[in-house]
Amino acid sequence: MALLHRAEMHPTKFALLAAWLPTQAWYQGPAAPDLASVAAYRFDDPAGAVGVETLLVRVGDGPIHQVPLTYRGAPLDGGDDFLVGTTEHSVLGRRWVYDACGDPVYAATLAAAVLADTGQAEVFFEVDGRREHREPTMAIAGSGPRGADVPAVGTLREVVGDDLTLIVTDSVELAVVRRLDGGTASEGAVLTGTWSGQPTPLPLAYARCR
Repeated sequence: MALLHRAEMHPTKFALLAAWLPTQAWYQGPAAPDLASVAAYRFDDPAGAVGVETLLVRVGDGPIHQVPLTYRGAPLDGGDDFLVGTTEHSVLGRRWVYDACGDPVYAATLAAAVLADTGQAEVFFEVDGRREHREPTMAIAGSGPRGADVPAVGTLREVVGDDLTLIVTDSVELAVVRRLDGGTASEGAVLTGTWSGQPTPLPLAYARCR
């Protein structure tokens, strides 16, 4: 379960992304993008400490980019190379926003989604002491058997940022599709997604045990 607050962020996550995305080798678009939200999904951090959200964004009629992010209340040790930026959250205070491909919490939750089909987190808003459910904007499915045992990912050994971003951990290799245009693929179990205007499942990520 992901519990969100009706709050303001300064700068917003999209303002951070507009500055960060053009610095990435896998990005295709203008240097000053006007980002449009397509859909999003979240994973649940079992420890409840890290927000894990993946955004699908587009600039004009260009390709849809998949951008996994993690939100932390303190800097990620060794995560400087993956920092997207910091923002002030009106409820939670300062948040450190990271490219999730460099965050071990994301690696663990993504591995579970692909290899054990754990799905996305249910999202609720906290409103005046009440929880209001928010309908998902997309559906995801992992090809691994639901409830399968997933090895602990351990340490992130290597992250190779490319059209297919490779995340190598102690026990699992993950590959995240950055541009959802059908041009990249990998081996192993696969996480697919559908959303409004995209009824045919598209690969989002792959995983295989080492």
